Amino acid sequence: MTPPVLTAGLAVPHGFFTRRGGVSSGRFASLNCSLSGRDDAAAVAENRARAAGALGQDPARLVGLTQVHGVAVAEVTEPWPQGARPEADAMVTDRPGLLLGIVTGDCAPVLFADAAAGVVGAAHAGWRGAVAGVLEETVAAMERLGAARDRIVAAIGPCIAQRSYEVGPDLRDALLARDAADARFLAQGRREDRWQFDLPGYCLARLAALGVGAAWTGHDTLAEEEDFFSHRRSTLSGGGPIGHQLSAIALPG
Repeated sequence: MTPPVLTAGLAVPHGFFTRRGGVSSGRFASLNCSLSGRDDAAAVAENRARAAGALGQDPARLVGLTQVHGVAVAEVTEPWPQGARPEADAMVTDRPGLLLGIVTGDCAPVLFADAAAGVVGAAHAGWRGAVAGVLEETVAAMERLGAARDRIVAAIGPCIAQRSYEVGPDLRDALLARDAADARFLAQGRREDRWQFDLPGYCLARLAALGVGAAWTGHDTLAEEEDFFSHRRSTLSGGGPIGHQLSAIALPG
């Protein structure tokens, strides 16, 4: 069984949470941390408080975004009201005690830290955001706060793996339009005009091109149903509302 929270050796408080250990029920069981779904709001608040507490952080200082599969990065200086979450797909901060939280249900959560500079970041990287440059934009935003890319360490959390991720011509065309060499992240699919996309491998390569050291936890959200929510799994089984897991990082203090 996968533990309720995974860590990746970053030298600051952080964690990639599973779906275990919360209070939500039904399709949201149990640690659903999404603020924009159909789950009971009180249950979500309790789940997010439990996650923050597991990292030794104040739940009132856990901040999130309205994620839109883009490349915008928000600089966080203090918590904002939940109803005033900015539309963005990454956050950075140099303020101790702020907990940056990304929610995912197959996309790649990526946590960043330059512990020496006292700068951290968190990004939501679906294929659209990853191809468009959300990881590069996050690193650039960290640099503006004093981080150095040769000191930044990144970790990619649980996300959909290549064996589970069948894609169509829209993704393939967008990927190859940017760089034809990125065909290496596509394997032939099981059906005609379909491919298997290596999202974590692609994110690792984009980070490596920046000079940022990174690793993937190796967990496949679609395949590991007991441990992770998965949008693709829900779609394949007929659709309907689902929960989302939280990934979070903070500077100590």
